[in-house]
Amino acid sequence: MNTFLGFGREHIERHYRKTGQCVYMHLKRHAIKKVPGASGGALPKRRNAKLFLDLETNGDLSSDDFEYEDEAKLVIFPDHYEISLPNIEELPALVTIACDALLSAKSPYRKQDPDSWEEELQASKHAKTLVQLDNGVRIPPSGWKCSKCDLRENLWLNLTDGSVLCGKWFFDGSGGNGHALEHYKEMGYPLAVKLGTITPDGADVYSFDEEEPVLDPHIAKHLAHFGIDMLQMQVTENGLRDNDIKPRVSEWEVIQEAGVKLKPMYGPGYTGMKNLGNSCYLNAVMQTIFSIPEFQRAYVGNLPRIFDYSPLDPTQDFNTQMAKLGHGLLSGQYSKPPVKSELIEQVMKEEHKPQQNGISPQMFKAFISKGHPEFSSNRQQDAQEFFLHLMNLVERNAVGSENPSDVFRFLVEERTQCCQSRKVRYTERVDYIMQLPVAMEAATNKDELIAYELKRREAEAARRAPPELVRAKIPFSACLQAFSEPNNVDDFWSSALQAKSAGVKTSRFASFPEYLVVQIKKFTFGLDWVPKKLDVSVEMPDILDINHLRARGLQPGEEELPDVAPPIIIPDDPKGTDFCSPGLTLSPPTLDIDESAVMQLAEMGFPLEACRKAVYYTGNMGAEVAFNWIIAHMEEPDFAEPLAISAFGGVDPTAAAGLGAVGLDNQPPEEMVAIIVSMGFQRNVAIQALKATNHNLERALEWIFSHPEPEEETVPALDVMDMENNVNANILAATGSEEPRIKDGPGRYELFGFISHMGTSTMSGHYVCHLKKEGRWVIYNDLRVCASERPPKDLGYIYFYHRIPS
Repeated sequence: MNTFLGFGREHIERHYRKTGQCVYMHLKRHAIKKVPGASGGALPKRRNAKLFLDLETNGDLSSDDFEYEDEAKLVIFPDHYEISLPNIEELPALVTIACDALLSAKSPYRKQDPDSWEEELQASKHAKTLVQLDNGVRIPPSGWKCSKCDLRENLWLNLTDGSVLCGKWFFDGSGGNGHALEHYKEMGYPLAVKLGTITPDGADVYSFDEEEPVLDPHIAKHLAHFGIDMLQMQVTENGLRDNDIKPRVSEWEVIQEAGVKLKPMYGPGYTGMKNLGNSCYLNAVMQTIFSIPEFQRAYVGNLPRIFDYSPLDPTQDFNTQMAKLGHGLLSGQYSKPPVKSELIEQVMKEEHKPQQNGISPQMFKAFISKGHPEFSSNRQQDAQEFFLHLMNLVERNAVGSENPSDVFRFLVEERTQCCQSRKVRYTERVDYIMQLPVAMEAATNKDELIAYELKRREAEAARRAPPELVRAKIPFSACLQAFSEPNNVDDFWSSALQAKSAGVKTSRFASFPEYLVVQIKKFTFGLDWVPKKLDVSVEMPDILDINHLRARGLQPGEEELPDVAPPIIIPDDPKGTDFCSPGLTLSPPTLDIDESAVMQLAEMGFPLEACRKAVYYTGNMGAEVAFNWIIAHMEEPDFAEPLAISAFGGVDPTAAAGLGAVGLDNQPPEEMVAIIVSMGFQRNVAIQALKATNHNLERALEWIFSHPEPEEETVPALDVMDMENNVNANILAATGSEEPRIKDGPGRYELFGFISHMGTSTMSGHYVCHLKKEGRWVIYNDLRVCASERPPKDLGYIYFYHRIPS
């Protein structure tokens, strides 16, 4: 019996002809009645609930307005003979057992919806007899902060004494310092309400004594004691942890175009995507990706061929899942306007609620995030990181010469100059995103910002509502100039001086991509090392010309740095013995580890030894790079064990063996190879550099920069890529000396889309995207797809441009 379920009967028949397997299970879900107390509306028509397609509509399988009944049956091909389930009399025992197992298995939808969401809250035993102190405390409508640590998010109001305190710390770095719980342990006041969740309908209440969320039937009375009128309160956007009631110019309202009547859009290319719980980053990226013709042709255009060659388990095939999702977004089958007769009936009954069609990407998300510690969670993620993760999967699963990710790939020329000798070195690397720094010093409204900050502090001290937000206005030209300016190179080793020296690096485009992705680097670290977001306005141009950033290569009069590797220094007074060269003695190496980066990571809650290894293995390139290393290695058994270094400055042989290294044949640890490859260098160059420097990561990078042309070395012609995420055997990617595929051309572009983020951190908030289709802008806000009236192009996070033909 097969669990392969397709878009329709024709796809199942194709699978039958391909495999000869003839027994299939078909599921249907019917709306049988309204849930008591649900909103009005006619019963929806029956719809098939095919597990393989897994594209439930918003008003159907996931609706809260109806109860549903599942119908299952076996279908025998080629005669389409149907047997209703359960049917013990007609079916063999083994078939009955198999059917029961399939029906009881959890689908990706159920796996991603926590059961706790469906639990009914109980009234607290303290609600009726709660004693409230008459201490004169009055809570303002906004501007809250913890009374013990000044945090401004995840705040709780104690209903006994009116204390505003922060909640517990969350793994993703958000939350608080647990002062609300400490206050309960000290004073014994049991109930607290979460600020930012108070609405005329209720609020989120927690009982410290009962250790669970509870209902407070007297919540209006308890809040009124502290001057809070429930009828005037509004819930925080999307129920997230941001507690401030947003002012009129908040990015939440501007980006989502709140307060403006938006016209819903229907048809092919206007299909929404359900938010599975902090999956809006995925929705925004996939909507943008499938607006690009190259991706449409690669997956939707090749859908029959992809299905014909899909494995027996298509849920584990990347190309099948991409084709399925693309078909759902572009076919128009899941974006149809309501029938006129139904609209008239609903309006007459005063029960009309616009029902947005759409698809639910549960199976796609479950597959594409499999094995990734962050994307497989239900936490919010960075859309830029997901975009790069997706491009990596597209690259690894490209079939033949067709690779749609080629449209984003470009070459960056890096010019490094020794400040003392004035000699230069030119290198190239591959990239997919142009990252622009935010030039805060170039803000055009500095006087307004200073006045706003003074008013904000005064309002905070007086516990008044904050003034209307003033956002820094940054010229795009200033961000572009900051990108093109030289940057200092830390610990630069000059081959001309044979010593460390001051160096500067300048980046230019060695090629221009077909589609240019521009990221505004709004996320940074504060002085307290806490990640924060720069709330700025950057007026992005509709037409972008970066031809002046074209790389020019070695210029007349410039002298190249000598092609000399840094020397390997052997101490005069050796104390140790090398493990592979008898008679050669070396002193134990001195670990060069950036302790500030280590402490920054340790403060996030990671083990200290793991933080030291992360900083060391990433070549002291900063906490952000080291954080990515930690995320990728958290599940390893030796994750928190002390760092072991050999006398050569590389990984200790015994430790390296666990990382995929080969002991005495000078094969470098796979761990170090992966780090260098992730920086854009070819694998054979990384191996050669590590071998030439005795597996020292820092010296290997210097060796690469001083050897722009790799030495001839025999390398495998084909390197089998990671097969775990694709069961097809046709995913062999050429390595060796193959040049990266680029689509060079003029550097003049037109804006066609942008992804915006609302919130204070990449680990919280909400994403939407705006796309220009058929001459007008359209906003994609999860399931809502509407014509945009005021696209907020100045508040975007990631921008997408397409090349203007010359």
